[in-house]
Amino acid sequence: MIGQLVQLPDGGWTYVVSIVLVSLQVSLTAVALSTLASLPVALLIGFTDFPGKRVVTAVINTGMGFPSVVVGLVVLMVLSNSGPLGDLQLAFTPQAMIASQFVLATPVITSISLSSVEEISQPVRDAARAMGGTDADVGLVVIKEARYGIVTAVLAGFGRAISEVGSILIVGGNIVFSDGTSYTRTLTTAITVEARQGRYEVGLVLGVILLVLVLGVNSLGSWIRSRGRGRGEP
Repeated sequence: MIGQLVQLPDGGWTYVVSIVLVSLQVSLTAVALSTLASLPVALLIGFTDFPGKRVVTAVINTGMGFPSVVVGLVVLMVLSNSGPLGDLQLAFTPQAMIASQFVLATPVITSISLSSVEEISQPVRDAARAMGGTDADVGLVVIKEARYGIVTAVLAGFGRAISEVGSILIVGGNIVFSDGTSYTRTLTTAITVEARQGRYEVGLVLGVILLVLVLGVNSLGSWIRSRGRGRGEP
């Protein structure tokens, strides 16, 4: 039905499906790596008091507003042939896009996770230690208590990544193979291209797909958050 109403570019629905798959692959990988990096940092900052803690927290919160094009430019400079990691030949590849989205998603996940961890009351931590728990045990208890907030942080990071356009356009190059399948073209960069070429109906189809993904993630985050509040969690 849609195919009859919309004149798709070369590749047809294979083109659309490949774009969706690249978008999901890049964003999910970036968010997974970001979560692995963010949670230990959030726990470390949440559990310890040290000089400059407020400054570190402020820097993390500021990172949530990093201009994406600046992040993309810095990542490209690092990965370009003349950059320090140029020998890896990662410029204009999905891996470069993952690196860029990792930088953008990490402050979001870290900040929201840190807020969730810090909201866990001190008596909960003291009770875990009183029962003979080690630092690792206390950390697991806090993660369990703050799990809804942490999941919300991960979903927020995914929303930030999947809707990104500026940085991945710079580091990925928006490349499509000759058969019409995507190499580094994502939903957001494809919408930009289709709009520039006057194929607004194709851009709308891609926009609807992106909107469904983002709304689905936001709805899931809201549901998880409300469930956590219903159970008395942050």
